[in-house]
Amino acid sequence: MSTSSTTTVVVMGVSGSGKTTVAEGIAAARGWAFAEGDEFHSPANVAKMASGTPLTDEDRWPWLRSIAAWIAAREEAGESVVVTCSALKRAYRDLLARDNPSVVFCELEVPAEVLAQRLAQREGHYMPASLLRSQLDTLEGLQPDERGFRVPVRGGPDRVLAEVLSRVPA
Repeated sequence: MSTSSTTTVVVMGVSGSGKTTVAEGIAAARGWAFAEGDEFHSPANVAKMASGTPLTDEDRWPWLRSIAAWIAAREEAGESVVVTCSALKRAYRDLLARDNPSVVFCELEVPAEVLAQRLAQREGHYMPASLLRSQLDTLEGLQPDERGFRVPVRGGPDRVLAEVLSRVPA
C-alpha cells in the first residue's frame, strides 16, 4: 500500500463517525503517536463551525496543509502515526497524500441516522449537529484508486477497531 518505511493512517469520515475513538485505538495497539486533526484548525475555523457555519474549501486548505506538514515531519523522523481528519473530498486527500507516501486512509462508514443520534448526544465539542448535513453533502467517499480502505461501523468500538487493525499495515 505504501512506498514509505513508515505508515500514517488518516482516519477519515464525517463528524460523529468515531474517528477519534478508532485513531486512539490504533495508536494504542501499534504504539504510534496520535494527532487529533481538529487541533490543527485555526481559531477562526473553530469559531465559524461553532456558530453553525460550514467551512469552505478556502477555510480548509490551510488546515489540510498543516496536517500534511505534520505527516511529512513524522515521515522524515521515521515515525509511524495516526491522525484524524474528515478528509471529505478527494482533493483534500490528494493534498494529504501527494508528498507523503506513508499515508493510508481509513474511511469510517456510518449511517446518517446513527451519526445524527451520536451528535445529538455529544457534549463539549464545537461542531454542532446542524453541520452534519453539509458534511454528508460534501463527502466524496474513498475511491478504489486511493491508498486506503473503508470500514462499515457496525457493532461496538472493539469490533470496529479489530476490523480496522486487521487492515492497517504494521
